[in-house]
Formats: sequence, structure tokens, C-alpha cells
Amino acid sequence: MRKLLLGDEAIAQAAIDSGLSGVYAYPGTPSTEITEFIQLREEKRGEAEDKIFCRWATNEKTAMEGALGMSYMGKRALVCMKHVGMNVAADPFVNSAMTGVNGGLVVVAADDPSMHSSQNEQDSRFYGKFALMPIFEPSSQQEAYEMTRAAFELSEAVKLPVLMRVTTRMAHSRAVVEVTETPRKQNEISRPEDVRRWILLPAFAKKRYVELLAQQDDLQKAAVESKFNWYVKGENPELGVITTGIAYNYYMENCANCNKRSVLKISQYPLPVELIEKMVADGAKEILVMEEGQPVVEEMVRAIVPSTVVVKGRLTGDLPRVGELTPDSVRLSLGMEKLENLEADDIVVARPPALCQGCGHRDMYKALNEVAAEYENPRIFGDIGCYTLGALPPFQALHACVEMGASITMAKGASDAGQFPAFAVIGDSTFTHSGMTGLLDCVNSNANVVVIISDNLTTGMTGGQNSAGTGKLEDICRGVGVHPDHVRVVVPLPKNMEEIKDILRQEIEYKGVSVVIPRRECIQTAKRHAKAKNAAKNE
Repeated sequence: MRKLLLGDEAIAQAAIDSGLSGVYAYPGTPSTEITEFIQLREEKRGEAEDKIFCRWATNEKTAMEGALGMSYMGKRALVCMKHVGMNVAADPFVNSAMTGVNGGLVVVAADDPSMHSSQNEQDSRFYGKFALMPIFEPSSQQEAYEMTRAAFELSEAVKLPVLMRVTTRMAHSRAVVEVTETPRKQNEISRPEDVRRWILLPAFAKKRYVELLAQQDDLQKAAVESKFNWYVKGENPELGVITTGIAYNYYMENCANCNKRSVLKISQYPLPVELIEKMVADGAKEILVMEEGQPVVEEMVRAIVPSTVVVKGRLTGDLPRVGELTPDSVRLSLGMEKLENLEADDIVVARPPALCQGCGHRDMYKALNEVAAEYENPRIFGDIGCYTLGALPPFQALHACVEMGASITMAKGASDAGQFPAFAVIGDSTFTHSGMTGLLDCVNSNANVVVIISDNLTTGMTGGQNSAGTGKLEDICRGVGVHPDHVRVVVPLPKNMEEIKDILRQEIEYKGVSVVIPRRECIQTAKRHAKAKNAAKNE
């Protein structure tokens, strides 16, 4: 059976076909479509089909832990997140290699080189290497499908989680994928026989770590023998190329008919050292390493090959140190002339992102800017979401934005240092993701801060997924100790502007923790809900 699928959708389809019982994720570009594809399947699921758990988690850490619990029961689970979400999930992710798995567990990390919608270009392969678990990195949508299925099988065979690393181009490009017509049934419940390996007390963990290290030789052998890794000796074996993941496509686009260089394609890790050593034994004197992201493989290859072999790549400047690879950058690294083309910048007018017309965040920022201007040196600490666009014209309201949840604790730290007034602007989904603990810190030290939770009743930046805090924000704030009189709700509309400004002034002058919640549904989800309501009426 053939389907036209995004890379994300190929992973999702493969997970379903592998007998998946649960997907755990927090939305984040470019990983969101994996979970959404499975959710859509659940909406259309027949009664005879196995049910797949697919509700959004509150953050990536809870997603990883939920999936580990599903695996504990012998069921197959999938965890999906973008690369910066790996930082949030790092504690359970690393420790999941220590506990091992019962049912197959695959963790998808979608990296974003060139920072299309991210704060950095981190490379999730470092996490897999650090945790000592197998890693897959597909070079095509077909491989993404096949690797996901293979990853579940490998996970259960070696009793370890498997990391699947994709990048934006792979996640968000389409290709025809051949999929099975006979999906695998879900696993039956089977609890672990030895619970000690799931209890990471030092006495148990020390023994388990020795076992994990002992597994590395077998994982290395599996990578060498993997059908996803292969080596071809070239006509001039003195020149070698090592490609990883999607970089293989850029190489083939320029050298589909080249037989001159020896080529090693790597899509399964640990690094297949034996294949690299074979390239050297065949006479390689110069090796060019092409990889999307950071020079993970390039650094390891330098430690493997003799010092007489020249290793080139991102570290040497033969490929760009930042951003995505391109067919042109790969072409230049191979000593080929750049192809003539018309740059997009020459024909496309730049259109920077902006808050939607009619967005409630706009009215919130208008009121906040006007009130903040009444004070000397106000500081507004921002967070990750649609409202981050308040840093751009016409509002230019934010003075900092670091990562999810940082707004509240940075505002607290600034207040601790003497900043007045200190504001935090955070969205409803980001607040429940990682802002609640910061608010508790504020309460415990009675920090003089004004926290603005701009509530649009959804996770707007990633397409309108459900927000974990909808209908609960006031209760959460009061529950962590914010005085009920200083949890204020406003409706961000032009007609309410004076009321909103008055409330902000009152809360600035209150010497303690204040929370102001401007609440109005996202204009985009409101349109979708209205359209669905009208369609239901007409049926």
C-alpha cells in the first residue's frame, strides 16, 4: 500500500502499524504532526481496532514518564518532542536507559537546524550518545517508516529505548511511502519480572549501569550489520565521504552517478566504527563528513582514524558551521562549482511574523506598554508562544525571552535584585508546561512581581492543540498560594482598555505576587469552532 506522507506522518503510520498503544507528546514544531496524525486516526478508528492513547501531555518530561509507564506494562509507546523539549525530558530520558524497557519505547526528537522556529540548533544525537542508547536517523520518508518499525523491534530485543532523530526538512517534506497492509496487533499487558532494575536506588543502579555498558558492543555490532548503514568503496578510495541522515540526499543530488569517492552512509548508531576503519583500510586519506546539525560524527571520526587521514566537515569550514546543509553547500564542499540559480530573496518580499489581526495578545500588549511607560525602567520578561511576537514591531514590549517558563522566574530574580516594576508575560499552555513552579517560587518569597498569563484557551503557536490549563488557571494560581484578591481576570478588548490598565496599575502597586489573566479565545481557533458549529447546524 502506498501513501503520500510527511516524514512525521511516516513515523506516525509506522508506529500505528507496529502495534502502538500510546503516544505521549507536547506540541512543538517540527514534531507536532506525528501526534496529530495518530489523533486523526483515533477519530476515525473502527470499533474493532485497538485503541491508542493520544492525549497531549502537559510537557515533555511528563510525556516521557507516561510513555515509560506504558512500556512498564509491556505495551509499545511513542514519545514525540522537538529538540529543546529534550532538555525538559532529559531526566527521565537518560534514566530510561538505566531502567530499560518492557514494551518497545521509541523517542522521536525533531531537531530544527537553521532555527526556523526555535531558540537554538542543538543536536539530539548528543542525548542518545550520552544516554548510551541506540539512535536512528532516517535519510528519507521511506526509511523513516521502516526505521520506526525496526526501532520498536530493536527496543524490545535489547530492552532499551531507541531515539529517532529527524530534522525539519525530513519532518515537513512529503514522499510516497510503501506501508504494510497487515499492521501488528498491540502487545498484551505483561509486567516486568525483575522490578529492581526499575528502582534506581544506588545499589540497584550501579549494577544496572555495568549491564548497560556491557550492551554497547552488541549495539555497535547491530549498527555495523544494519541495513540502514552501508559502505561502498570508490574508484579513488583515497577520497571518502561519510553522510548521515538527510545529508545523504544532498550528496546524492550532486553525485548520483559518481563512483569516484568511497561512501559510508550512516543512519543507525552507535557509530559503526568497523565500517569507518574499513574505509581507512581501503586507502582513505581524506574523509569529508556531511551531517545535519552539529559535528557529532565528525568529532568521533577524528578520534577513530589515524592522524595522517584528513577529516573535513563543519569544524574545518568545508561545510557551514551553522544552519542546514543545502545542495549548494554540499556541492562546494566536493570541489564542484555552484549551480546558477535565482535566489528567493530576489523575488520574494520579506514578510516577518506578526500577531494575527484581532488577537487578544495585541490588546494585552497595548495596555501593558501604556502602563509600563508610566514607570522608570520597567522590565517585561517574555516566554515562548505566539505572544513572543510582542518583541517585534509594533509593540516591542519584551526585554528578555529565554525558554519555556523562564519569564516568571526571571522576573522574580530581577525583582530580588531590586527591579521595579517587574512583569512576566506567559501563555496559558506555557504556564502549565513549566511556569507553575516558578510562580510557587514567587509565592514562597513574596516576590514583588506582576505575572500576566495571556490565556487564549489553546496552544496557539503550534496550531491550536488543547491547553492543559484551560478552565483551571485561577484555581492553580490560588492553589500555589497567590492571594485570591490578586488573581484578576480581564477580557482583552479595545472597549475594556481603561479597565485593564487600571487593574495593572493596582497590581503593580501591590507589594507581593499578582496574577492578571487576560482571557480571550485565539482568533484562529474561534474561527474553526464557529465553522464547525455552523456545519453541525446544517447537517
